[in-house]
Amino acid sequence: MVYEYSEASEIPPMELDDIDRQILEALHENGRISYTDLGKRIGLSRVAVQARISTLGEAGIIERFTVVINPAKVGIQVSAFFNIDIEPQYLEEVAKKLVEEPAVTSLYHMTGPSTLHMHGIFANTQEMERFLMKTLYTMPGIVRVETQMLLKRYKSRMGMKL
Repeated sequence: MVYEYSEASEIPPMELDDIDRQILEALHENGRISYTDLGKRIGLSRVAVQARISTLGEAGIIERFTVVINPAKVGIQVSAFFNIDIEPQYLEEVAKKLVEEPAVTSLYHMTGPSTLHMHGIFANTQEMERFLMKTLYTMPGIVRVETQMLLKRYKSRMGMKL
């Protein structure tokens, strides 16, 4: 999924009231909370909570509900960040290919010295090396790849918190 930041001429964003913000905060803490429990927490009926969550989903504010897996607990030992310099005419082609790679968890077009900033996870360093040699280094237009391996994670958050 490509996330585009809106331009001023587009439809204005939905105005969130305090109840919407409380719902989003509660869902961010626990996406599996029941409508009933959420309603009790913020003082609304189950039906009202369900309607608001549905509206937030239809407006695109809530994009999806998902599960967050701890990579180390399932044998993923290497987490790395990549700064990738690409010739401009190859940017979209390379980005589309990398989006399809299972090891790639996030991919951003950036300002600054690198064109793309990417995060990837791998079972071990050999798997990461294979990814570099067989995937990244073989793509047309890639000029330089800088890799940084994560040593310790202090904080990681999925999505945006209000």
